[in-house]
Amino acid sequence: MRTAIASLGLLALAACSSAPPAAPPPPPPAASTAQQAVAVLASASGSRVSGKLTLAPMGDGVHISGEVGGLPANAQSGFHVHEKGDCSAVDATSAGAHFNPAASQHGRAGTATHHAGDMDNLVSDASGVAKVNMHLRGVTLGGGAANDIAGRAVIVHAAPDDYRTQPTGNAGARVACGVIKVTR
Repeated sequence: MRTAIASLGLLALAACSSAPPAAPPPPPPAASTAQQAVAVLASASGSRVSGKLTLAPMGDGVHISGEVGGLPANAQSGFHVHEKGDCSAVDATSAGAHFNPAASQHGRAGTATHHAGDMDNLVSDASGVAKVNMHLRGVTLGGGAANDIAGRAVIVHAAPDDYRTQPTGNAGARVACGVIKVTR
């Protein structure tokens, strides 16, 4: 009996030693290396929309503040980070698609499924000015991680984002574009 128990013990030890090693823990999330960036929005597609945004790392993402003018009065406009920091095309199509490093479906920021560059619509006042004060979660500013928005473009669209239509939210023409440039 003792021999049988000892044999079972040895088999159990052998089974444990042949198990694959535990997977290493995932790397810590990338951190922003920049302290601040600016995006100067210039008119696109023949619009008169322009503005200036300041971006700074904060908590689990990047805080964006500033002002956008030249919008229709009391209206909503789609607002996204796009994949390329290129505003050279007259219609800003050179900025590419919405910034989407995780290859997700388009949706509303803060929901389970959305592009990393999806943000809530801008809302203009009676003068056609939108005050921007929002937080873009899950992205970094500087450092070159897959979710880094430094060097990408911010786009203002002519129509509101419906948060459903794939892949753009049916937000219409690109009426302003600005490259996110690190300032410190």
